[in-house]
Amino acid sequence: MINWLASLPNFTAYGTPVYFIYLLLALLPLGIELYFGKRFQWYEALISFIFIFLMFDGASWQQLFSLIAYVIYQTILVMYYHHYRKTNNSTGIFYLFSFLSLIPIIIVKLSPAMVGHNSLLGFLGISYLTFRAVGTIIETRDGMVKEITPWHFIRFMLFMPTITSGPIDRYRRFSKDYQKTPERSDYLKLVEKGIYYLFLGFLYKFVIAYFFGQRFYPHFEQAAMGDGLFSWNMLGVMYTYGFYLFFDFAGYSLFAVAISYFMGVKTPMNFKQPFKSKNIKEFWNRWHISLSFWFRDYIFMRFVFMATKKRWFKNRNTLSATAYMLNMLTMGFWHGITWYYILYGFLHGLALVINDWWLRYKRKHLKNLPHNKFTECVAIFVTFNFVMLTFLLFSGYLNTYFFG
Repeated sequence: MINWLASLPNFTAYGTPVYFIYLLLALLPLGIELYFGKRFQWYEALISFIFIFLMFDGASWQQLFSLIAYVIYQTILVMYYHHYRKTNNSTGIFYLFSFLSLIPIIIVKLSPAMVGHNSLLGFLGISYLTFRAVGTIIETRDGMVKEITPWHFIRFMLFMPTITSGPIDRYRRFSKDYQKTPERSDYLKLVEKGIYYLFLGFLYKFVIAYFFGQRFYPHFEQAAMGDGLFSWNMLGVMYTYGFYLFFDFAGYSLFAVAISYFMGVKTPMNFKQPFKSKNIKEFWNRWHISLSFWFRDYIFMRFVFMATKKRWFKNRNTLSATAYMLNMLTMGFWHGITWYYILYGFLHGLALVINDWWLRYKRKHLKNLPHNKFTECVAIFVTFNFVMLTFLLFSGYLNTYFFG
């Protein structure tokens, strides 16, 4: 069986135009049913299974078994906690189940640093599924999820358009959306938006990201290795990688949203013109929105609430600064246990602290400071270049430059 799995063709999600042809043809009957006000659930489950299987067969067959084991494990945890939460609400049990849900991703993230190779538990998309699973436990604890069945949870976890690249949805929002079949006029609007996002994703992923990632970046990368740290070629590495990262990731996210719309599910958008941000807080409200809001709601806000309740800090500015640093450092560690990811998180946390300090200082001491198009452009310029500098760090290129 293993040899048979390894011999099958593998289709990376949204990797080639051929993938979209097969996927759209497969979704056509589902779209027809939605047009007539019905949700073809068994057919959707079948198509999802087939395309998820094609994502993890061939050379990725080990990831397929890891995915199956992972989903079974998380389903058992979520269902057991849901049953427990109906009559009990121990904080210790909540933290225990949250930790148990995080164990697989902790092992996957620590393995390269601890044992020198990737864990066999890992598979493409495990981070996104972990956020969904832990988020469901948190929503259950907060009383937002009243009813959940194993099938509904599995359907949420394995929602095919978003399984490998996000966006990160919430069970409560997804379940409410999925259970309500859209009206014909609403579905036609979703299809119209989906077509627009699909073509925009093609422009982002297969045109703009291709040129930045495959044409421009390698040229500057090679040239910068022979220069000093502060050189025009290093700036080229910084900007071309930053643009590649955005257009590649935003393209994937647009594909996921578009396919979700075709399936009658309003998956939230992940990017909202982040390079127009006038400060770093606004940037995180526009960049990888589903991830930044997950961290905001489940780490930042919960830490602030707990610290306020227990009176850990006398000064609320110190409290918010600590919460920013904790939030962004956690995000840095989540990306990987390497110095450049951790420093990336630290710098963004520090930038959020400085941004809040600057706003307080400006309100108190610089009330007459002009606010116009010019000052907005300056703010956008400063924010954009700070983000690009941290993306250079995030890329890992400096690690190769200094230590490679």
